[in-house]
Amino acid sequence: MARKPRFNLPGYPQHVIQRGLDQQACFFSPSDYRGYLELLCESAERYGCDLHAYVLMTNHIHLLLTPRKTFGLSHMMQRLGQCYTRRINRRYHRSGTLWEGRFKACLVDTEQYLLSCMCYIELNPVRAGMVDHPAGYAWSSFHCNGLGQPDAVIMPHPLYIQLGCNTGARLTGYRRLFDTHLEAGLIDNIRDMLNQELVLGSDHFREQVEAMLDRQTSARPKGRPRQIAGI
Repeated sequence: MARKPRFNLPGYPQHVIQRGLDQQACFFSPSDYRGYLELLCESAERYGCDLHAYVLMTNHIHLLLTPRKTFGLSHMMQRLGQCYTRRINRRYHRSGTLWEGRFKACLVDTEQYLLSCMCYIELNPVRAGMVDHPAGYAWSSFHCNGLGQPDAVIMPHPLYIQLGCNTGARLTGYRRLFDTHLEAGLIDNIRDMLNQELVLGSDHFREQVEAMLDRQTSARPKGRPRQIAGI
């Protein structure tokens, strides 16, 4: 099956996932997580990508970012993956790839889904049963977005900034988003659009993207086409 083309649209947020090969671990010690974040910061700056949220899980990573340049996301992820793999192979005397094929990415409708996508990403350790609250997991952007801790890799999205008139108000407004659980239907929608590399957004937003790129943006109905009587 041919690979789907990337959504190379500067200025539009994208939700990214990259998994370890055969669901194996990608991080083995705290220094590995720190090293990945250093490379992520360098690569994002080099290729013009603004990172809004992230979580580094044991065997996969999630990112939410806005590329400012065409192909910026692809170039950033290529450099990041290669540099991190070389570092891990040297450190642990291993060889071969670390990641499961190419990364997957989903275009995100800013107005309706961006903040929900940030919550989805930072709640990954909670859904995995690793912690009771995102603040309890060390390797995510919640410490920056929700607690105000400095994080060189994070560039706040304008929608996040609009949560409050100052830093304290924004942090409070963001933490309130976690007071209620994400609906199961929303979680499934985020997962489906990401895994199928489509568009997480309203019908109007998807139609706009389709008009710009002339490509599929939503899942096609499953099964055979319905037969119409008399045809």
